[in-house]
Amino acid sequence: MKLLTSSLLLAVTGSLIIGCNASKKTTSTTSSIPSLRDAYKKDFLIGTALNNSQIEQRDSAANSLIIHQFSAATPENIMKAQIIHPEWDRYNFDLADKLVDFGKKNDIKITAHTLIWHSQLPNFMRNIKSADSVKMYFENHITTVASRYDGKVYSWDVVNEALNEDGTLRNSIFLQKLGPDYIVEAFRLAQKAAPNTKLYYNDYNIEQPKKRAGAIEIIKKIKAAGVRIDGVGIQGHWNMNDVPLDKVEESIKEFSALGVEVMFTELDLSALPNPRGRNNSADISNTAAYNEAINPYTKEFPDSAQQKLAKGYEDLFKLFLKYKKNVSRVTFWGVDDAQSWLNDFPVRGRTNHALLFDRKLQPKQAFYSLINLKK
Repeated sequence: MKLLTSSLLLAVTGSLIIGCNASKKTTSTTSSIPSLRDAYKKDFLIGTALNNSQIEQRDSAANSLIIHQFSAATPENIMKAQIIHPEWDRYNFDLADKLVDFGKKNDIKITAHTLIWHSQLPNFMRNIKSADSVKMYFENHITTVASRYDGKVYSWDVVNEALNEDGTLRNSIFLQKLGPDYIVEAFRLAQKAAPNTKLYYNDYNIEQPKKRAGAIEIIKKIKAAGVRIDGVGIQGHWNMNDVPLDKVEESIKEFSALGVEVMFTELDLSALPNPRGRNNSADISNTAAYNEAINPYTKEFPDSAQQKLAKGYEDLFKLFLKYKKNVSRVTFWGVDDAQSWLNDFPVRGRTNHALLFDRKLQPKQAFYSLINLKK
């Protein structure tokens, strides 16, 4: 789904994304750390999001860690339309091709992200007024990009974040110009272009009842049209102090009952106070102002907070293991804390600690809590 502010701007220009310092080194060797991908290999795929630096393997320590720990990967930005299709008649496949090669070489399954999303569209889309032109872009983009990687990537997030919080369809350019059936049509085109690739719908907050109901309607509508949809991705951007376990469990049950895979596609647990209370919206336009009270861990992440983060992840993974026949993948949205988009969202300039590896690529207590579940 997301990077934003400085991280997003650097990604879009092809520059080094924040949080991946080429001089960064670990103090322990990768081989001395247990492997999540090995620990959970009989349960579900363990994934991560990769940025430009990681795809290009600029940091040898990070590269070794990724290969050792993860069996799946999703690109943060490089397969979004703004980057992969910058001009009407020009595509930029260089980094996407490198990602595919990286996955093949290291037995890492790639989820391509994403074909249709209302955000990070090419600049030329701003000037398109007619429905016919939007339709032409829609068809050409899906067909060209999906067909190029058919059989080379494991799956596509075909449509990303099409819903409002109340479960209604977001008023995107695609809804405005193509009507409410655009989602079915996106999957139809993707099915034709990529018959050997799994096709998913991906969104945030769809563990919440109203938005979940909207996602269920999307899945039912696609299936009723005789079009293939293989799974649904629940993003999983939550707070370590407020993980909605009951709603997550109910979502696994309800989505599984539709005959689709369930994945947790962008998992991170923010360690910082939410300036909006319990509103965990991952809408990248939903930002807030900085103040020191909501940035408490700039110098260290104390043991008390480490324990809360570890418990949040442990409780989630106990639930995932309970439903491992239905859950096919769990992907963390980033490799280490420095990379996390949550350093800049919903407040710019904070120091978050949302992932399993710290800023020196060292495993945290939360990492070992997940390893210990499999002992």
